[in-house]
Amino acid sequence: MHSRFGTYLDVDLSSGDASKQEIPQAWYLTHLGGRGIAARLLLELVPPGTNAMSPDNALVFATGPFQGTGLAGAGRHVVMSVSPKTGSIACSYVGGFLGHELGRSGVDAVVFRGRSSRPVYLVLADGKPELRPADELWGKPSLETDRWLKERHPGVRVACIGPAGERGVQMACVMHDVNRSAGRPGLGAVMGSKQLKAFAVQGHMDKPLAHPKEFSRLRAAFGRALAQGAGFQQLGRLGTAGGLTSLSETGILPTMNFREGTFDNAEAIGGERMAQTILTDRDTCAGCPIRCKRVVTTKFAGEHVDPEYGGPEYETLGALGSLCGVSDLSAIALANQLCNAYGLDTISAGVAVATLMEASERGLISEQVPWGDGQAMVDWVRRIGEREGLGDAIADGLDSWARSVGADFVMTIKGVEVPMHEPRGKVGLGLSYAMSPRGATHMEGTHDTLLEREAPTPELGVHDAVDRFRLEGKAPLTVLYENLRSFTNALVMCCFTNSTSGPGYNYPEIRELLGAATGDPITPQDMLTIGARNLDLMRLYAGLCGYTAEHDGLPPRLHEALPRGNSAGRPIDPQEFQDEMRRYYELRGWDTHGPTDEHLEAEGLGELTGRLRR
Repeated sequence: MHSRFGTYLDVDLSSGDASKQEIPQAWYLTHLGGRGIAARLLLELVPPGTNAMSPDNALVFATGPFQGTGLAGAGRHVVMSVSPKTGSIACSYVGGFLGHELGRSGVDAVVFRGRSSRPVYLVLADGKPELRPADELWGKPSLETDRWLKERHPGVRVACIGPAGERGVQMACVMHDVNRSAGRPGLGAVMGSKQLKAFAVQGHMDKPLAHPKEFSRLRAAFGRALAQGAGFQQLGRLGTAGGLTSLSETGILPTMNFREGTFDNAEAIGGERMAQTILTDRDTCAGCPIRCKRVVTTKFAGEHVDPEYGGPEYETLGALGSLCGVSDLSAIALANQLCNAYGLDTISAGVAVATLMEASERGLISEQVPWGDGQAMVDWVRRIGEREGLGDAIADGLDSWARSVGADFVMTIKGVEVPMHEPRGKVGLGLSYAMSPRGATHMEGTHDTLLEREAPTPELGVHDAVDRFRLEGKAPLTVLYENLRSFTNALVMCCFTNSTSGPGYNYPEIRELLGAATGDPITPQDMLTIGARNLDLMRLYAGLCGYTAEHDGLPPRLHEALPRGNSAGRPIDPQEFQDEMRRYYELRGWDTHGPTDEHLEAEGLGELTGRLRR
């Protein structure tokens, strides 16, 4: 078998044992890797309905066929588990360098089960797993943990939790290389419940490739195209922050807890201003020439922002900036550092603070949390991480806390905070938000603004420009591009090194690379089928956990019109949205509970039929 090792490492934290287990070869043919393999493992190992914080839950780190090969864009991996926010399957994709090392570790996934009786970490080096005591690390922030492990195990890359994960904060994430996070599903809380402080990896094996010389040639060409592309060069210069001001001009920058889509001070927190003021360097992920990761140095309220904690990306600038009405770039940078140190997801933290600000404005809480107050925003990030006062209740789940105080304006879907992309100006993305089995995500479908150009994706039959406001007919496009993104997530490739539409569409080159790596050429239809199957796994698990079509939908605020800007006056019509959701289900072969048995049979997943009771 090429470009895979065919095994996963099963780590039983309760007993301290670790052993290699085979992954059925048929799974690779059906699901390819990454999110597909991780979801199959979770289906087999964790019965639906398992409490996310119990020892019976599993935490899966998985790679795809490209990890460990040095391919640009493949410096990523997936982390998957049952989420404490949803009680169902959820995943997060994270960059940096650990994915590359895991891709050279001799296994395609590492599964943590059980619960240790004391804090531990796993080091996987030279193919040998070893659990070691982590009492000395418990309570330390991510940067100190990373440094401690690298001093004792030179050459490793580190994934760890901070104090928020140790304390079971639901928005806790797993930090990688200090400043990359496997974010919003609350996977850091799962890791903390297992008393697993960190996972350190150093690879030692080259992946067996079907056609190594051809792969090397294609890999070099792929990297050159990224390095020379004008769009990629711009992304490297300004990072994802470079799009913030244009989103505000388009009227789709989430502002004041999604009450508006235009932020008057957008330029003050955008990519250009960052480059002119606090940006000191650019970081990258394994094998990538783009170098889009921000590195900043500044001070806010006497506190220093350490460049080792990186810098705020677009989602962070939106969530902790415009969403809260905050226009102080240094305040946002400090809040970003606190999130990385505690191991908090920045999107979730920003949505929480914006909810607090609106609750304060409406008199639902006694605390005064003024809109636009950078110091208040920083303080509340810290209070959530520390579980201090009201921060303790929010740490147990923003959605449930909001309901308890009557904050019916909380921006969550299935308990997961809505990311920084305004669906009233990207209605197809709104459909993805509503239908996703793991809660609101901007990393599954496509963004309607990318389809406004002529001939968006001819290879996939999309020849005409698409109106970003038009909801009718969006279900087929949503399904199509979700399948494409799901295929990308099976490869675990960065979305910024490929494009679902336009001149940057490079999936033919990606399929060539895949054929050279695995020896199994695939067609455009093959990649869409793989993507669809992997989404079927996610929806099947959610259905087994009790999720039905009744749980799909948008927060009420998104059915109201934006008051100003270039996306104003266009609410998402509730009835039309319901009609499009029904059409989506039909196209997917799902009924109100999930994939039908007939659909699973047709998709080559017959062994999974009969599980979902209706």
